[in-house]
Amino acid sequence: MILITKEEAKHLSINNLKRYRLRKMVLRYLYEERFVSAAEVSQKISVSLPTTKTLLDELIALGAVMTSGIGDSRGGRKPALYSLVAGAFYVITIGIEHYSAKIAIFNSHNELVTEVRTVQTNVNHPDLAEKLHTVSMELIHEARIDDSKIVAVGVYMPGLVNSVTGINYAIKNEAYQNIGKTLKKRFGKTIYIDNDARMQALGEFIFGKAQDSRNALVINWSWGLGLGMILNGQLYGGSTGFAGEFGHIKLEENGILCYCGKRGCLETIASSQSILNMAISGIEDGTITQLTTRFKDNLSTLNPEDVVNAARAGDEFSISILNKVGNSFGKGLAVLIQLLNPEIIVLGGPISKAQQFILTPIQQTLNQDCLEKISSIVRIEISEIDDHSGLLGLCARLFQKVLGDVTEVK
Repeated sequence: MILITKEEAKHLSINNLKRYRLRKMVLRYLYEERFVSAAEVSQKISVSLPTTKTLLDELIALGAVMTSGIGDSRGGRKPALYSLVAGAFYVITIGIEHYSAKIAIFNSHNELVTEVRTVQTNVNHPDLAEKLHTVSMELIHEARIDDSKIVAVGVYMPGLVNSVTGINYAIKNEAYQNIGKTLKKRFGKTIYIDNDARMQALGEFIFGKAQDSRNALVINWSWGLGLGMILNGQLYGGSTGFAGEFGHIKLEENGILCYCGKRGCLETIASSQSILNMAISGIEDGTITQLTTRFKDNLSTLNPEDVVNAARAGDEFSISILNKVGNSFGKGLAVLIQLLNPEIIVLGGPISKAQQFILTPIQQTLNQDCLEKISSIVRIEISEIDDHSGLLGLCARLFQKVLGDVTEVK
């Protein structure tokens, strides 16, 4: 096999282990750079050119590497370029949201090779691991992928996630909190678990709007307010991996009770739930709005996207709701900007789709609450890869993990 487990590696001789590590270094470099010459690989992994060419030939024979054209000349013969074989390795990426999960498979070129399948579930579902495994196996079968080429499974989810242990402390039943261990037992693969906002931030940093920034904040603006941070060019998780609980900044002293048990959290006044609460309250009070006409007799079907769509259609009540939520969100954002001094803030999630209806009040609040010298350099952008940013972040993290030295679930 091209890649082996840590347990299998323990049984290799010293020379074979060294060889195996060199091969992984070559694979990691090819994954990161896509097309490179043998000389570039030699310089990167600090071994002689003849040894590098031997390593590349071994990996070609194993079906993991291929030649991919000719590079530019630097005065002599044009060098051959090498790249990973797209179908040499695959990873399963799973994004768990509040009421559903998205599952997809990517190859080693970060290309989506299956549809993104949605399954109804949540982090507290007792059969979560079984559901995720069943749908993943369906995708593998439909795409005709050799199971041995699936090198890792990654999962992002909301909550207080420890990526080292694979534990999500936000899962209500303690027996199910070690989701990493449960999934490892079910899939029999390398498993990586992380917070949803962090993986979305990594996706934006590698593939999206934050690519050229060393200090970026990525916020998933939905039922919660998930924050992922890129600080000094590195994904930041804090001392225990729980950094980024943006939604639980306290903004109102005697505010609404939050599900975390405290009152006045930002989530209670600037999330999808707060939009829904304001809309329902207005409809029940008989406010003149498109929403009353459509949802008075079926409030249970109303969702935040309906409010956004009504605002786009010119509904003043819906516009006022988004304006109020944008102002509240801006107050929380002002705190982050003055603490962290980011270059860019990327907004994702369903509320970000409201575009100018939330961006305008956000900017107005920042003008009032932020020091101009700090706020003036910040760009606020709407994600262009929002639907897949977390899955792409997971894809990159998994390949970094199996080809490098990223923490593994114990």
